[in-house]
Amino acid sequence: MADGDAAQERLRSFIERIERLEEERAELGADIKEVFSEAKGTGFDPKIMRQVIRLRKMEDSDRQEQEMLLDTYLIALGMVQSSGIDTAEIAAAAAE
Repeated sequence: MADGDAAQERLRSFIERIERLEEERAELGADIKEVFSEAKGTGFDPKIMRQVIRLRKMEDSDRQEQEMLLDTYLIALGMVQSSGIDTAEIAAAAAE
């Protein structure tokens, strides 16, 4: 029976740790929301800030590739004018 008691106690310990971490995550989420709200109050756009944060987490090469593809698609759809820069040439240079 001692093994059963030890397993129960270990399980309870895991559950309690997870519960504490979930509480901390909720608190951090509220803190982050508050910072975004504060930034919005000073004139910054939280939606754009979230995009910047997402981009900053990316590797430079992945970010550049994504930006290049976005530019290519926008040009193809006629949403922006081509800058005259050959995006394939840029992609090849970035791959080197």
